[in-house]
Amino acid sequence: MKELPALTGDEVVKALGRAGFFSVRQKGSHVRLIHSDGRRTVVPVHRGEDVDRRLLRAIIRQCGLSTDEFLELLK
Repeated sequence: MKELPALTGDEVVKALGRAGFFSVRQKGSHVRLIHSDGRRTVVPVHRGEDVDRRLLRAIIRQCGLSTDEFLELLK
């Protein structure tokens, strides 16, 4: 398994958008994303801060993606 890079919340949202997720609402700094097949997750978007790698792994798991699939979405 490859190591995940340090990513901001905006970068995570953008990558998940490439996988077919879209924002359904935002409350404060938390963006809720949903996929047309029902998968959903919440991404914290705190300006100037990276998403913790443990949380990023949990988000990737909730989205039903592998780490390698997620890393491909970053390109």
